[in-house]
Amino acid sequence: MITEQQYRRLMNEYEKTGLVGQAALKASMDRKTAARYVACGHGPQEREARWWRTREDPLKGIWPEAERWLTRAPELEAKALFEHLLASRPEEVGAQSLRTFYERVARWKREHGAPREVFFPQAREPGRSVQLDWTHANDLSVRTGGEAFPHLLCHVVLPYSNWEWAVPCRSESFLSLKAGLLTGLEELGGVPVQVQTDQSSTATHQLRRGKGARGFNPEYLALCAHLGVEPCTINKASPQENGDVESANGHLKRRLEAHLVLRGSRDFATEAEYAAFVAKVCTGANALRQPRLAEERARLRPLPATRYPQAEEMAVRVSSYSTARVKNCAYSLPSQLIGAMVTAQITEGEVAFVHAGREVVRYRRRRTQEPAIDYRHVIHSLARKPGAFAGYIYRDELFPRTVFRQAYDRLQQLDAKRCDAIYVRVLLLAAELGEEPVADVLGRLLREGAVPDDQAVRHALAGPPSGPPELARFEPQLHDYDELLEVGT
Repeated sequence: MITEQQYRRLMNEYEKTGLVGQAALKASMDRKTAARYVACGHGPQEREARWWRTREDPLKGIWPEAERWLTRAPELEAKALFEHLLASRPEEVGAQSLRTFYERVARWKREHGAPREVFFPQAREPGRSVQLDWTHANDLSVRTGGEAFPHLLCHVVLPYSNWEWAVPCRSESFLSLKAGLLTGLEELGGVPVQVQTDQSSTATHQLRRGKGARGFNPEYLALCAHLGVEPCTINKASPQENGDVESANGHLKRRLEAHLVLRGSRDFATEAEYAAFVAKVCTGANALRQPRLAEERARLRPLPATRYPQAEEMAVRVSSYSTARVKNCAYSLPSQLIGAMVTAQITEGEVAFVHAGREVVRYRRRRTQEPAIDYRHVIHSLARKPGAFAGYIYRDELFPRTVFRQAYDRLQQLDAKRCDAIYVRVLLLAAELGEEPVADVLGRLLREGAVPDDQAVRHALAGPPSGPPELARFEPQLHDYDELLEVGT
């Protein structure tokens, strides 16, 4: 007797090739046995089941009612129906008949049930298309820089060879699409005919309000035109049409989970280090796909001669607050630039501000409307107007480290009226003498129970007067030379 797994393998291979002998070899069975199963079209359980009874039918009393229920609602699950019948007619059925009931319902659905959904395997052409999708990866519990790293993976897959590449990103945006697609194609070393995405707002937009039709976004069309690829989307609410990358999403995350376990830690120093880890995992997986990948690469077109800029640029004006707003988030700039126009270069992970061809400042990109304020940009003005500190809308950003907040809280306990002015002077020292040494002094003063004000910090940083060490005066002893002369004679 063969197993159900052998039978399924036999029928799958037979449907592909139409050759009984070859299918029998794949299923590890004799050709004659395979021919009998192909001819009858039934699996081993149905073919070799007994047709006679060895005991009275335990479902005789309830099966007619069960069949009526199944006729009216074929989608009913066997367990739910059995529990209903057991509760309403306990005298006619016992709980030990559950397995028999399952088998009877399964047989009924095969003979009388509604047609089931059929999946149609698609013929894949090498080098024809690349599929792109995002998948949430928070379950990996990755940490960067000592903090939790909530992120997605922008994932690209070649359906023919299953070659894949993934880039960590913080949101499903056009910037992350651009980074994921360009990085993937550069790693692949060529460009396919088309790129396929779902109908998210990253690549498409609604053409008319209230209508279902969608069109491609202009910036997405510009990217595709640069690469020379044909943009393509799946139908709305039809993720199975992007099935290769949808399936690969789960495999990728399971592979990353396994490698994180082998690594022994989920902590990474920077996001770049984690991205390199993801790239290494993808490289290892792709090493097993080289034969079919070689077919794909032979049909890819070369990459464009110039690299498409990954950064999005926009011109912004520095306000009187010494800030510029980018994507509804305020970033501070040096006060000397108030009123000037600067160029914001926005990538998936950073925002850089450029003025007169020179980079002025660079920030890690904020994902919410939380501001990014560097106290060095505003502290000199604030030192002249310390009363503005109490109501400053970005006041929380003026505590660059936890120890600064602790020092302010201590000052507030000691002198609530003057604490703002004293803390502003401490912050001014940090801007002039260095944040690290000032933070060290504040920590020491707090541990010693001393007042962490600007005078104590300045005195601690000044330290004792330093100068060249004093050397003892050398006075030669002449009798020592006399002794040497006597020895020589």
